[in-house]
Amino acid sequence: MTGAATMELTRRALLQGAAATVVALAPGVTLLLGPAPSEARAPGTPVSAKTRWGLLVDVSRYAEVADTVVEACRTENGWTGHGRPLTDPQWVRNVTLNDPRTGAVRTLPVMCQHCEHPPCVDVCPTGASFRRADGVVLVDKHICIGCRYCMMACPFGVRFFVHENVTGQKPHAPRGKGTVESCTLCVHRLDAGRRPACVEAAERKSPGAMIFGDLNDPNSEIARAVGRHVALRLRADLGLDQGVFYKGLNG
Repeated sequence: MTGAATMELTRRALLQGAAATVVALAPGVTLLLGPAPSEARAPGTPVSAKTRWGLLVDVSRYAEVADTVVEACRTENGWTGHGRPLTDPQWVRNVTLNDPRTGAVRTLPVMCQHCEHPPCVDVCPTGASFRRADGVVLVDKHICIGCRYCMMACPFGVRFFVHENVTGQKPHAPRGKGTVESCTLCVHRLDAGRRPACVEAAERKSPGAMIFGDLNDPNSEIARAVGRHVALRLRADLGLDQGVFYKGLNG
């Protein structure tokens, strides 16, 4: 196998989460993906359907961390805007809801919902949109042709077409003009045994505002919280079985 072919397979493995903590770039050359604390999958173990990553947002507390969460995502993944909110990427965007009857105001984050049955994957003509066994929905930038069918299929409006030349890319979050992108649930962190950057940032400012973990593990904090509280999914009527839940969305 040539060096170029080896590098290509390595990039693809990183995107698909098949890589372990140590990734071979070439004979004798490895890439260390970082330390491995707490709640994510142990580094070196393969992605498995035994795990279902999920996120629970406490809407009653989210306003305290809203700006922090967006900034953490932007910094971690290297995306930025150009002053054009209708077309700029927003891997996570804050939405404010107002109830005119009661005056109640709620702010919540809307990002890729990492659906069990993702319509973006169903309509992708090249297979660029795909769902990992652990529930993370991603875009393979190597084969995305920028048709934007996935953007039209997503009921949450959380996929974005890259219109501009990109600069300041992060090695773990490749981007490209003419391709589609969205929240990756910080998959590079998950594969290194860490939590998404937004969750860690929220935790530092308001513990419990966002809880991340394995929904399939009955002893995980998120599984216990989802079972204990009224946790809702956006547009649950669509039957997409998202991995993102919201607590306190109904009052």
